[in-house]
Amino acid sequence: MGGIAHGSITRPAVLWAAGGVSRVDGMIRRLAAITAVFAATALAAPLVASANIVVNSGMAGVRLQMTQQQVRDRLGPPLGVTNGTNDFGAFREFRYRGEVTVSFQGLSRVTAIVTTGVGPRTASGVGAGSTESFLRANLSGETCKTESGFRHCFIGAFLPGRRVTDFAIRSGRVFRVTVGFVID
Repeated sequence: MGGIAHGSITRPAVLWAAGGVSRVDGMIRRLAAITAVFAATALAAPLVASANIVVNSGMAGVRLQMTQQQVRDRLGPPLGVTNGTNDFGAFREFRYRGEVTVSFQGLSRVTAIVTTGVGPRTASGVGAGSTESFLRANLSGETCKTESGFRHCFIGAFLPGRRVTDFAIRSGRVFRVTVGFVID
């Protein structure tokens, strides 16, 4: 079968009836689409890595004790900001995509990072959506209990000033993960 030279690719002289696109053109387009998917996956890898939950330290690339500017430098401008007061004084919360909220109790440094999103995970794969049995099989040092009708598993101690990672559980699954300081 003869072909028409076009650059370094020889195309068949017979074009598909629909749209006049050669089979080679179709293959090139599919190859370009596959290449784009692989490139997007490679570019997204750092975002996934930064979404990890580091027990009693941080998540989504944010660490406890970071300043507001350090959080903005790491995650960019928040999608929303909430200011308020509670029993402990003034606070500010930054909301980010992936259902991540960064809290600044006292306005100066990160005191908690919370997610209900399924992206952030511990190194062993535990995060929102995990079953309690998976959590217990893949974390160490956790305590699981029901208190006042609220089921949760946590690592750390609920003592003022201590760091804790809390996995809130509903219907047998983690629905919220909090890494933060115990305030009271």
